[in-house]
Amino acid sequence: MSFSPVGQKKVAGHGILLLVNIAVLAFSVRVNRFQEFFFAADLFPFGLAITTLVLLSSTIVLDFAISHAYMGRPQFEIGYLGLFSVLWLISNSFSTSRWSLVPMQCDTIPPEFSGERAWCKDLQALKALVWVEFGLFLLATVTTLRYSIHQSSQGYKHIWKMPLSRYRPETWSNEKIRYTKDSKLLQFQML
Repeated sequence: MSFSPVGQKKVAGHGILLLVNIAVLAFSVRVNRFQEFFFAADLFPFGLAITTLVLLSSTIVLDFAISHAYMGRPQFEIGYLGLFSVLWLISNSFSTSRWSLVPMQCDTIPPEFSGERAWCKDLQALKALVWVEFGLFLLATVTTLRYSIHQSSQGYKHIWKMPLSRYRPETWSNEKIRYTKDSKLLQFQML
């Protein structure tokens, strides 16, 4: 079964999150390499970017590989997207407070300190990207939650029983017609 229109948007959104996360990871490595992986404020985005990369890649691969993956269900996605939103917010708040001591104008650093100037520019890019990543995770969480609740309130309760990548509102309603008063499967139907 191919991806539904909702599933295509979900996978595209996860792909955008993955690309931003890879950029955060790249800048985080550059910043940490210059600091010799010493400062915790620089290590938080690095560790969180690696964790995000592993989980996000896993969910994307499972969406393609398994048509009924539990990790693709809305309740799981809302949970891990919300958790990562909170983790990125905490990490960004801590790191940004430490980074506030770094000048915003990296060109004010004397030319003889070219390594420090490059580090400053990498840090400014990292500072912006971590907040973009937080915003994207928050947007994905709110959008998934809102869509799932809306579909559920419209009577499409099966949204909670299948991956969003394969969710089609009309699919389950055709299945429910088979459960009649004389059906032996009626006793297993959830009310």
